[in-house]
Amino acid sequence: MVTDQIQSFRTALALTGVASSDFDLNKDVVLPAERKLRPAGVLAPIIEKNGRLELILTKRSSALKHHPGQIAFPGGKQDDTDKDVIAAALREAREEIGLPTELVEVLGTLPAHETVTSFHVTPVIGFVREGFKIVPEPGEVDEVFTVPLAHVLNLDNYLVQSRRWRGNQRHYYVVPYGPYYIWGATARMLRAWTERMI
Repeated sequence: MVTDQIQSFRTALALTGVASSDFDLNKDVVLPAERKLRPAGVLAPIIEKNGRLELILTKRSSALKHHPGQIAFPGGKQDDTDKDVIAAALREAREEIGLPTELVEVLGTLPAHETVTSFHVTPVIGFVREGFKIVPEPGEVDEVFTVPLAHVLNLDNYLVQSRRWRGNQRHYYVVPYGPYYIWGATARMLRAWTERMI
């Protein structure tokens, strides 16, 4: 069954999709045409646990300047030494959670997601072929945890919420799970994956 699911992900990810952004639910926002977006890659690592697929996520350190304490994929900006955004996502996952690159089978990517912090983020979906010792990067990651993949790939579990941001009411997706409040760019990218699977 897990093998069938992995193949269904490969098939869905091979399809052409529509890019997403942090502004999808805020159509009144006018983005400057000359804005500069920095390439970045994040890894959505899938593992098999007790016969079901789980997604590894991180809780960012509360000491970070950007997005402190938020739930996120391991990942970050593409460095000059990275071959591409996939390589950046794999490198960052190794640095942030101790995931060896050679254990990750890349299943595909989603269209890039534009963030409010001016990143052009490519979500990379990867299956972790065997167990590894999770080692959170001190100063960057407060916690590493898993959520059932079936939970975040179910449109019924998504809500739209809003809050004031830079003087305006901003709407965004959330897909809460237990004590974890998954929202913003992470939730939007997961929803894009969910929409691809329909």
